[in-house]
Amino acid sequence: MDVLKAVYLPYESFKQRYGQMEHAILSSEIAGVDLRGAVIRGVGAQGIELSETVRRMEESIPQVIVLLESAVERCINFTGGSEADELILALDDVMLQYISTLQETLKSLRTVCSVDPSSDGPSKKEMEKKDGNQNARRADLISNEEEWSIVQGALQILTVSDSLTSRSSVFEASLRATLARLSTSLSLSVFASSLDQNQITSGIEDGGLSFRGRAALDVAALRQVDVPEKARKLSNLLNQSKDPRFHALPLTSQRVAAFADTVNELVYDVLISKVRQRLGEVSRLPIWSSAEEQSAFPLPTFSAYPQTYVTSVGEYLLTLPQQLEPLAEGISNNDNNDEAQFFATEWMFKVAEGATSLYIEQLRGIPYISDRVAQQLSVDIEYLSNVLSALSMPIPPVLATFQTCLSTSRDQLKELVKSDAGNQLDLQTLYARCGE
Repeated sequence: MDVLKAVYLPYESFKQRYGQMEHAILSSEIAGVDLRGAVIRGVGAQGIELSETVRRMEESIPQVIVLLESAVERCINFTGGSEADELILALDDVMLQYISTLQETLKSLRTVCSVDPSSDGPSKKEMEKKDGNQNARRADLISNEEEWSIVQGALQILTVSDSLTSRSSVFEASLRATLARLSTSLSLSVFASSLDQNQITSGIEDGGLSFRGRAALDVAALRQVDVPEKARKLSNLLNQSKDPRFHALPLTSQRVAAFADTVNELVYDVLISKVRQRLGEVSRLPIWSSAEEQSAFPLPTFSAYPQTYVTSVGEYLLTLPQQLEPLAEGISNNDNNDEAQFFATEWMFKVAEGATSLYIEQLRGIPYISDRVAQQLSVDIEYLSNVLSALSMPIPPVLATFQTCLSTSRDQLKELVKSDAGNQLDLQTLYARCGE
């Protein structure tokens, strides 16, 4: 036993510091991965900067996974797996650092995409008014082609999230498999800690170690004899790894999910930003408060066509599926058309729902809806409803209420309320229509 200890003892102090050394190596390697944040460029170049930054993010993920796999291999080669618990701590912590860097990069992308929210400052109403003016000016400066390049670049961020989620999941599954193998090779460590020296030395046969015909015992297991407490903790970890619900990298799993949520928020903000620009000032349009022209003839007092603000939103929504289709096919790897269709439909529903919510909010902000205003709004709402139907999107009940109220003459509204036995009508809408 003394001879065996003399063989591995010179390396013991280094193995005890394995976790620190591994953490330093991984941190240094990951720091070398190119993850520069996006740099704000002039009008016409945001799409290029966005695309380049997303490309660097996506390319960094397999690079980092390779570094993690190398760390696992180093642990096995250097410690025989006896420092698996330290390996997991190092992997988890370094992955948190990497994902934090990805999060910071997302913040820089928000600025490039012009959807960077202000944390502190003026009130919400002031910010909405300020943002509306800025959005209008920005919409004038940015071409339609540039707008779509930003949309397409933002959608590509979803591939970063998808890649990080899938690759980290595969790596964690591989790590669990490695721990399961170690549980076999190191399973004798706790048992060995209870054996006396004579039992151990009697197991030396043909240059190897065995316990009375049992499986060979390697030096990594033998080292655990002198540290029974560590051996028990390691044994508990390896036993837990056999449970399918076990997370080898628990903090990383949580942070990956949080990163995916942040990506979804950013992509949604980009997709809905054009809608915000077009609808931001609808409740304050001059047409709602302009005086009605007097005429000796019963001429129509409203336009037979929907207004520009709603047609631009409708055209944007109708074009969006074309932007989602290639991305959906890429994420589903062209193997599952149903999955691709679900992805595209899910995002279309999010944007369409957000657009109708913003529109309804603006409609409710109109202080008084005269008969002339009601007629024009009825045309506008009908157009948007047709767009939603064309996209196979449901018409929100509140929007349907607006359409019903606006297409009903003022003297018939009371009868409409009485007939609303199912309470399907939105009362706030009715009050605005009646001017109360």
